[in-house]
Amino acid sequence: MNLFASFAPFLVFAVLIHLGFVEGGLWAGALTAGVLLLRDRLLLGRSLKILEVGTMALFAGLALYTAATTYLWTIPTVRLIVDAGLLAIVLSSLAVGQPFTLQYARESAPAEVWSEPAFLAVNRRITLAWAAAFVVLVVADAAMVFLPEIPRRLDIIATVLALVGAYKFTVHASEQQSKAV
Repeated sequence: MNLFASFAPFLVFAVLIHLGFVEGGLWAGALTAGVLLLRDRLLLGRSLKILEVGTMALFAGLALYTAATTYLWTIPTVRLIVDAGLLAIVLSSLAVGQPFTLQYARESAPAEVWSEPAFLAVNRRITLAWAAAFVVLVVADAAMVFLPEIPRRLDIIATVLALVGAYKFTVHASEQQSKAV
C-alpha cells in the first residue's frame, strides 16, 4: 500500500537523528518526501498527496530554520515538533473533509465507490486511527522533553504500540472495505 511508503521520510529522519545527525535528518526527510512526490507524479502518474506535500514542507521548513538559526535541537524536542507537524497534517485533512487516506484508497478502489458513504466513513476511521497514534507520539515526545526522568523505553514502547496499532487497524479496515466493494 502506497500509504506506508509515505512514512519513509519519517523513518529516514528517525534513523539519522538517532545517529546524531539532526539537521541532516531534517534535510534527508525533506529529500525523501520530494523523491516520493516526484516518483508518484512523474513516474507513476499518481496525484500529489497531502501527506507527502505536507511532510516535505514540514521537513524542509524545519531544516531551513535549523540552518538559518543554527538551533541545536535535542532529539526529543525535534521529534516533538515533527510528530506535532504530522498530527497537524492529518487533523487538517479531517477538518477540510478530505481524510488523507482517501487519496491512497482511491488508487485501489473503483471510482464508483469513491463517493459512497461507507467508503468515506472507513477512510475517516482509518485517518482517526492514525491521528490517535500521532497524539500518542506527541504526548510521549512531550513527556521526554518536559519530564526527562521518565525512562526512555516508555516513549519507545508507546511509539511502537501506537504505530503498530494504527497499521493493524488500517490493514483490517482496508481488507473489510475490499470485501465490501
